[in-house]
Amino acid sequence: MTVSSTNKTFVTSDIAIAAYLQTHGFKLVDCKRLTDGRFYFEFDDPTDACRQKSVEFLSSECCQFDNNVRNLKKILYKS
Repeated sequence: MTVSSTNKTFVTSDIAIAAYLQTHGFKLVDCKRLTDGRFYFEFDDPTDACRQKSVEFLSSECCQFDNNVRNLKKILYKS
């Protein structure tokens, strides 16, 4: 996660955090896949609320759900 102090944006490469921020009404200003394969999500964040909301995500049911999806995928792809 990165916070830009110059233009008040919040950047993450975590798709689950990006989805959580969108669900909570934060405006996505840029979204792309970088040349190294990582994701890039940039949110407008004039009040620095995205960082707090991304930390909130870690103890949410949404995070639990995301982890369960990842674990199920691991099980399926190991077979």
